[in-house]
Amino acid sequence: MIPLAAIAAAPVVIALYAYVGYPAILWSVTRLTRRSAKRAESEVSLPMVTVTLPVYNAARSIRATLEALTALEYPRERLQLLVLSDASTDGTDDVVREFAGRGVELLRAPERRGKTAGENAAVAASRGDIIVNVDATVIVPPGSLLRLVRVFDDQSIGVASSRDVSTGTEDRESNAAESSYVGYEMWLRDLETAAGSIVGASGCFYAVRRSIHEQPLPRDLSWEFASPLIARKLGYRSVSVRDAICIVPRTPRIQGEVRRKVRTMARGIRTLIYLRELMNPFRYGAFAMMLVSHKLLRWLPYLVAPASFLAVGVIAARSDFGLVLFAAVSVAMAVGVAGVMSRSLARFKPVAVSAFVVAACAAGVLAWWDVLRGVRMSTWEPTTRPDTGQPTAMSAG
Repeated sequence: MIPLAAIAAAPVVIALYAYVGYPAILWSVTRLTRRSAKRAESEVSLPMVTVTLPVYNAARSIRATLEALTALEYPRERLQLLVLSDASTDGTDDVVREFAGRGVELLRAPERRGKTAGENAAVAASRGDIIVNVDATVIVPPGSLLRLVRVFDDQSIGVASSRDVSTGTEDRESNAAESSYVGYEMWLRDLETAAGSIVGASGCFYAVRRSIHEQPLPRDLSWEFASPLIARKLGYRSVSVRDAICIVPRTPRIQGEVRRKVRTMARGIRTLIYLRELMNPFRYGAFAMMLVSHKLLRWLPYLVAPASFLAVGVIAARSDFGLVLFAAVSVAMAVGVAGVMSRSLARFKPVAVSAFVVAACAAGVLAWWDVLRGVRMSTWEPTTRPDTGQPTAMSAG
């Protein structure tokens, strides 16, 4: 009975440490060791920056994105705007060429290869000392780029990540719980920054020193996750920049978010395996422990979840407590599934939370299934975002 109980409890115990215990430890540590945030901005000139924008079949939305990028508050002579078209077939490239007179450049892949392959190729075409990746599904306020880049005045910083703000219309969306999670994640990155370094950047809007980005990454892996890890290997730290805001519209349906999470998590797991040496605490110290706590121990519960549910079922056949527990878990799952399937039900907060948890668990299990089967996805179909109601560019992650 004890082994079964341990298997049943494993996902919950691991998740409680990853989501509650680890932040509590970080909070305690940062209260004792506060890092100075002094910067002599007036004494350092602005670096040359290349903003890369990976897109695929975004003809109906790319114009608005480019209008926003050309309005960024940064000296034009020190800014390169580079659109990475993943062999788009819908006229996206023609729209981009219309902005050539405003400094927008096009780098078209000869065939579909995915976001990471495009980012690899962009290094040779970029002129910036700092490379900034922007997802075309987000909104970057005009002043955010300058705030993001300014932190590189500190020569110890290799990667800078934005502060994401999840937005949407609460009364017509079934995915509102995503906003609370994003807020939690940004708070945790602030703690990691204060402790020394974040262990993963936001794929929506992040900046990296060119030297970190020069070695190509396998195209089924994730640059936004790999960048802070490679930076640490090279002796840099990575930070989250509170005032570099990036507005991220939520997908209106949880189903769309599940598909995105499967892609993102599977790529993240493969990236962690690829750079697994960074989890060695004898070599990388506190960074390794943070990486294990924030990433590996968040993903591990999904791997053991199926066995855990079966263990609960076996316990239910042997004890009244197990039966009550199995019934409670089953009801919670049923409510969550109903919330995923029905937008009207998901407007109720308890149902929305259950739906978010069920969707996250389903995405995690499917991501591990893809990784274990050796499925390698480097390309995907565009994500539908609210307001436009149409496909946009490649989703972050």
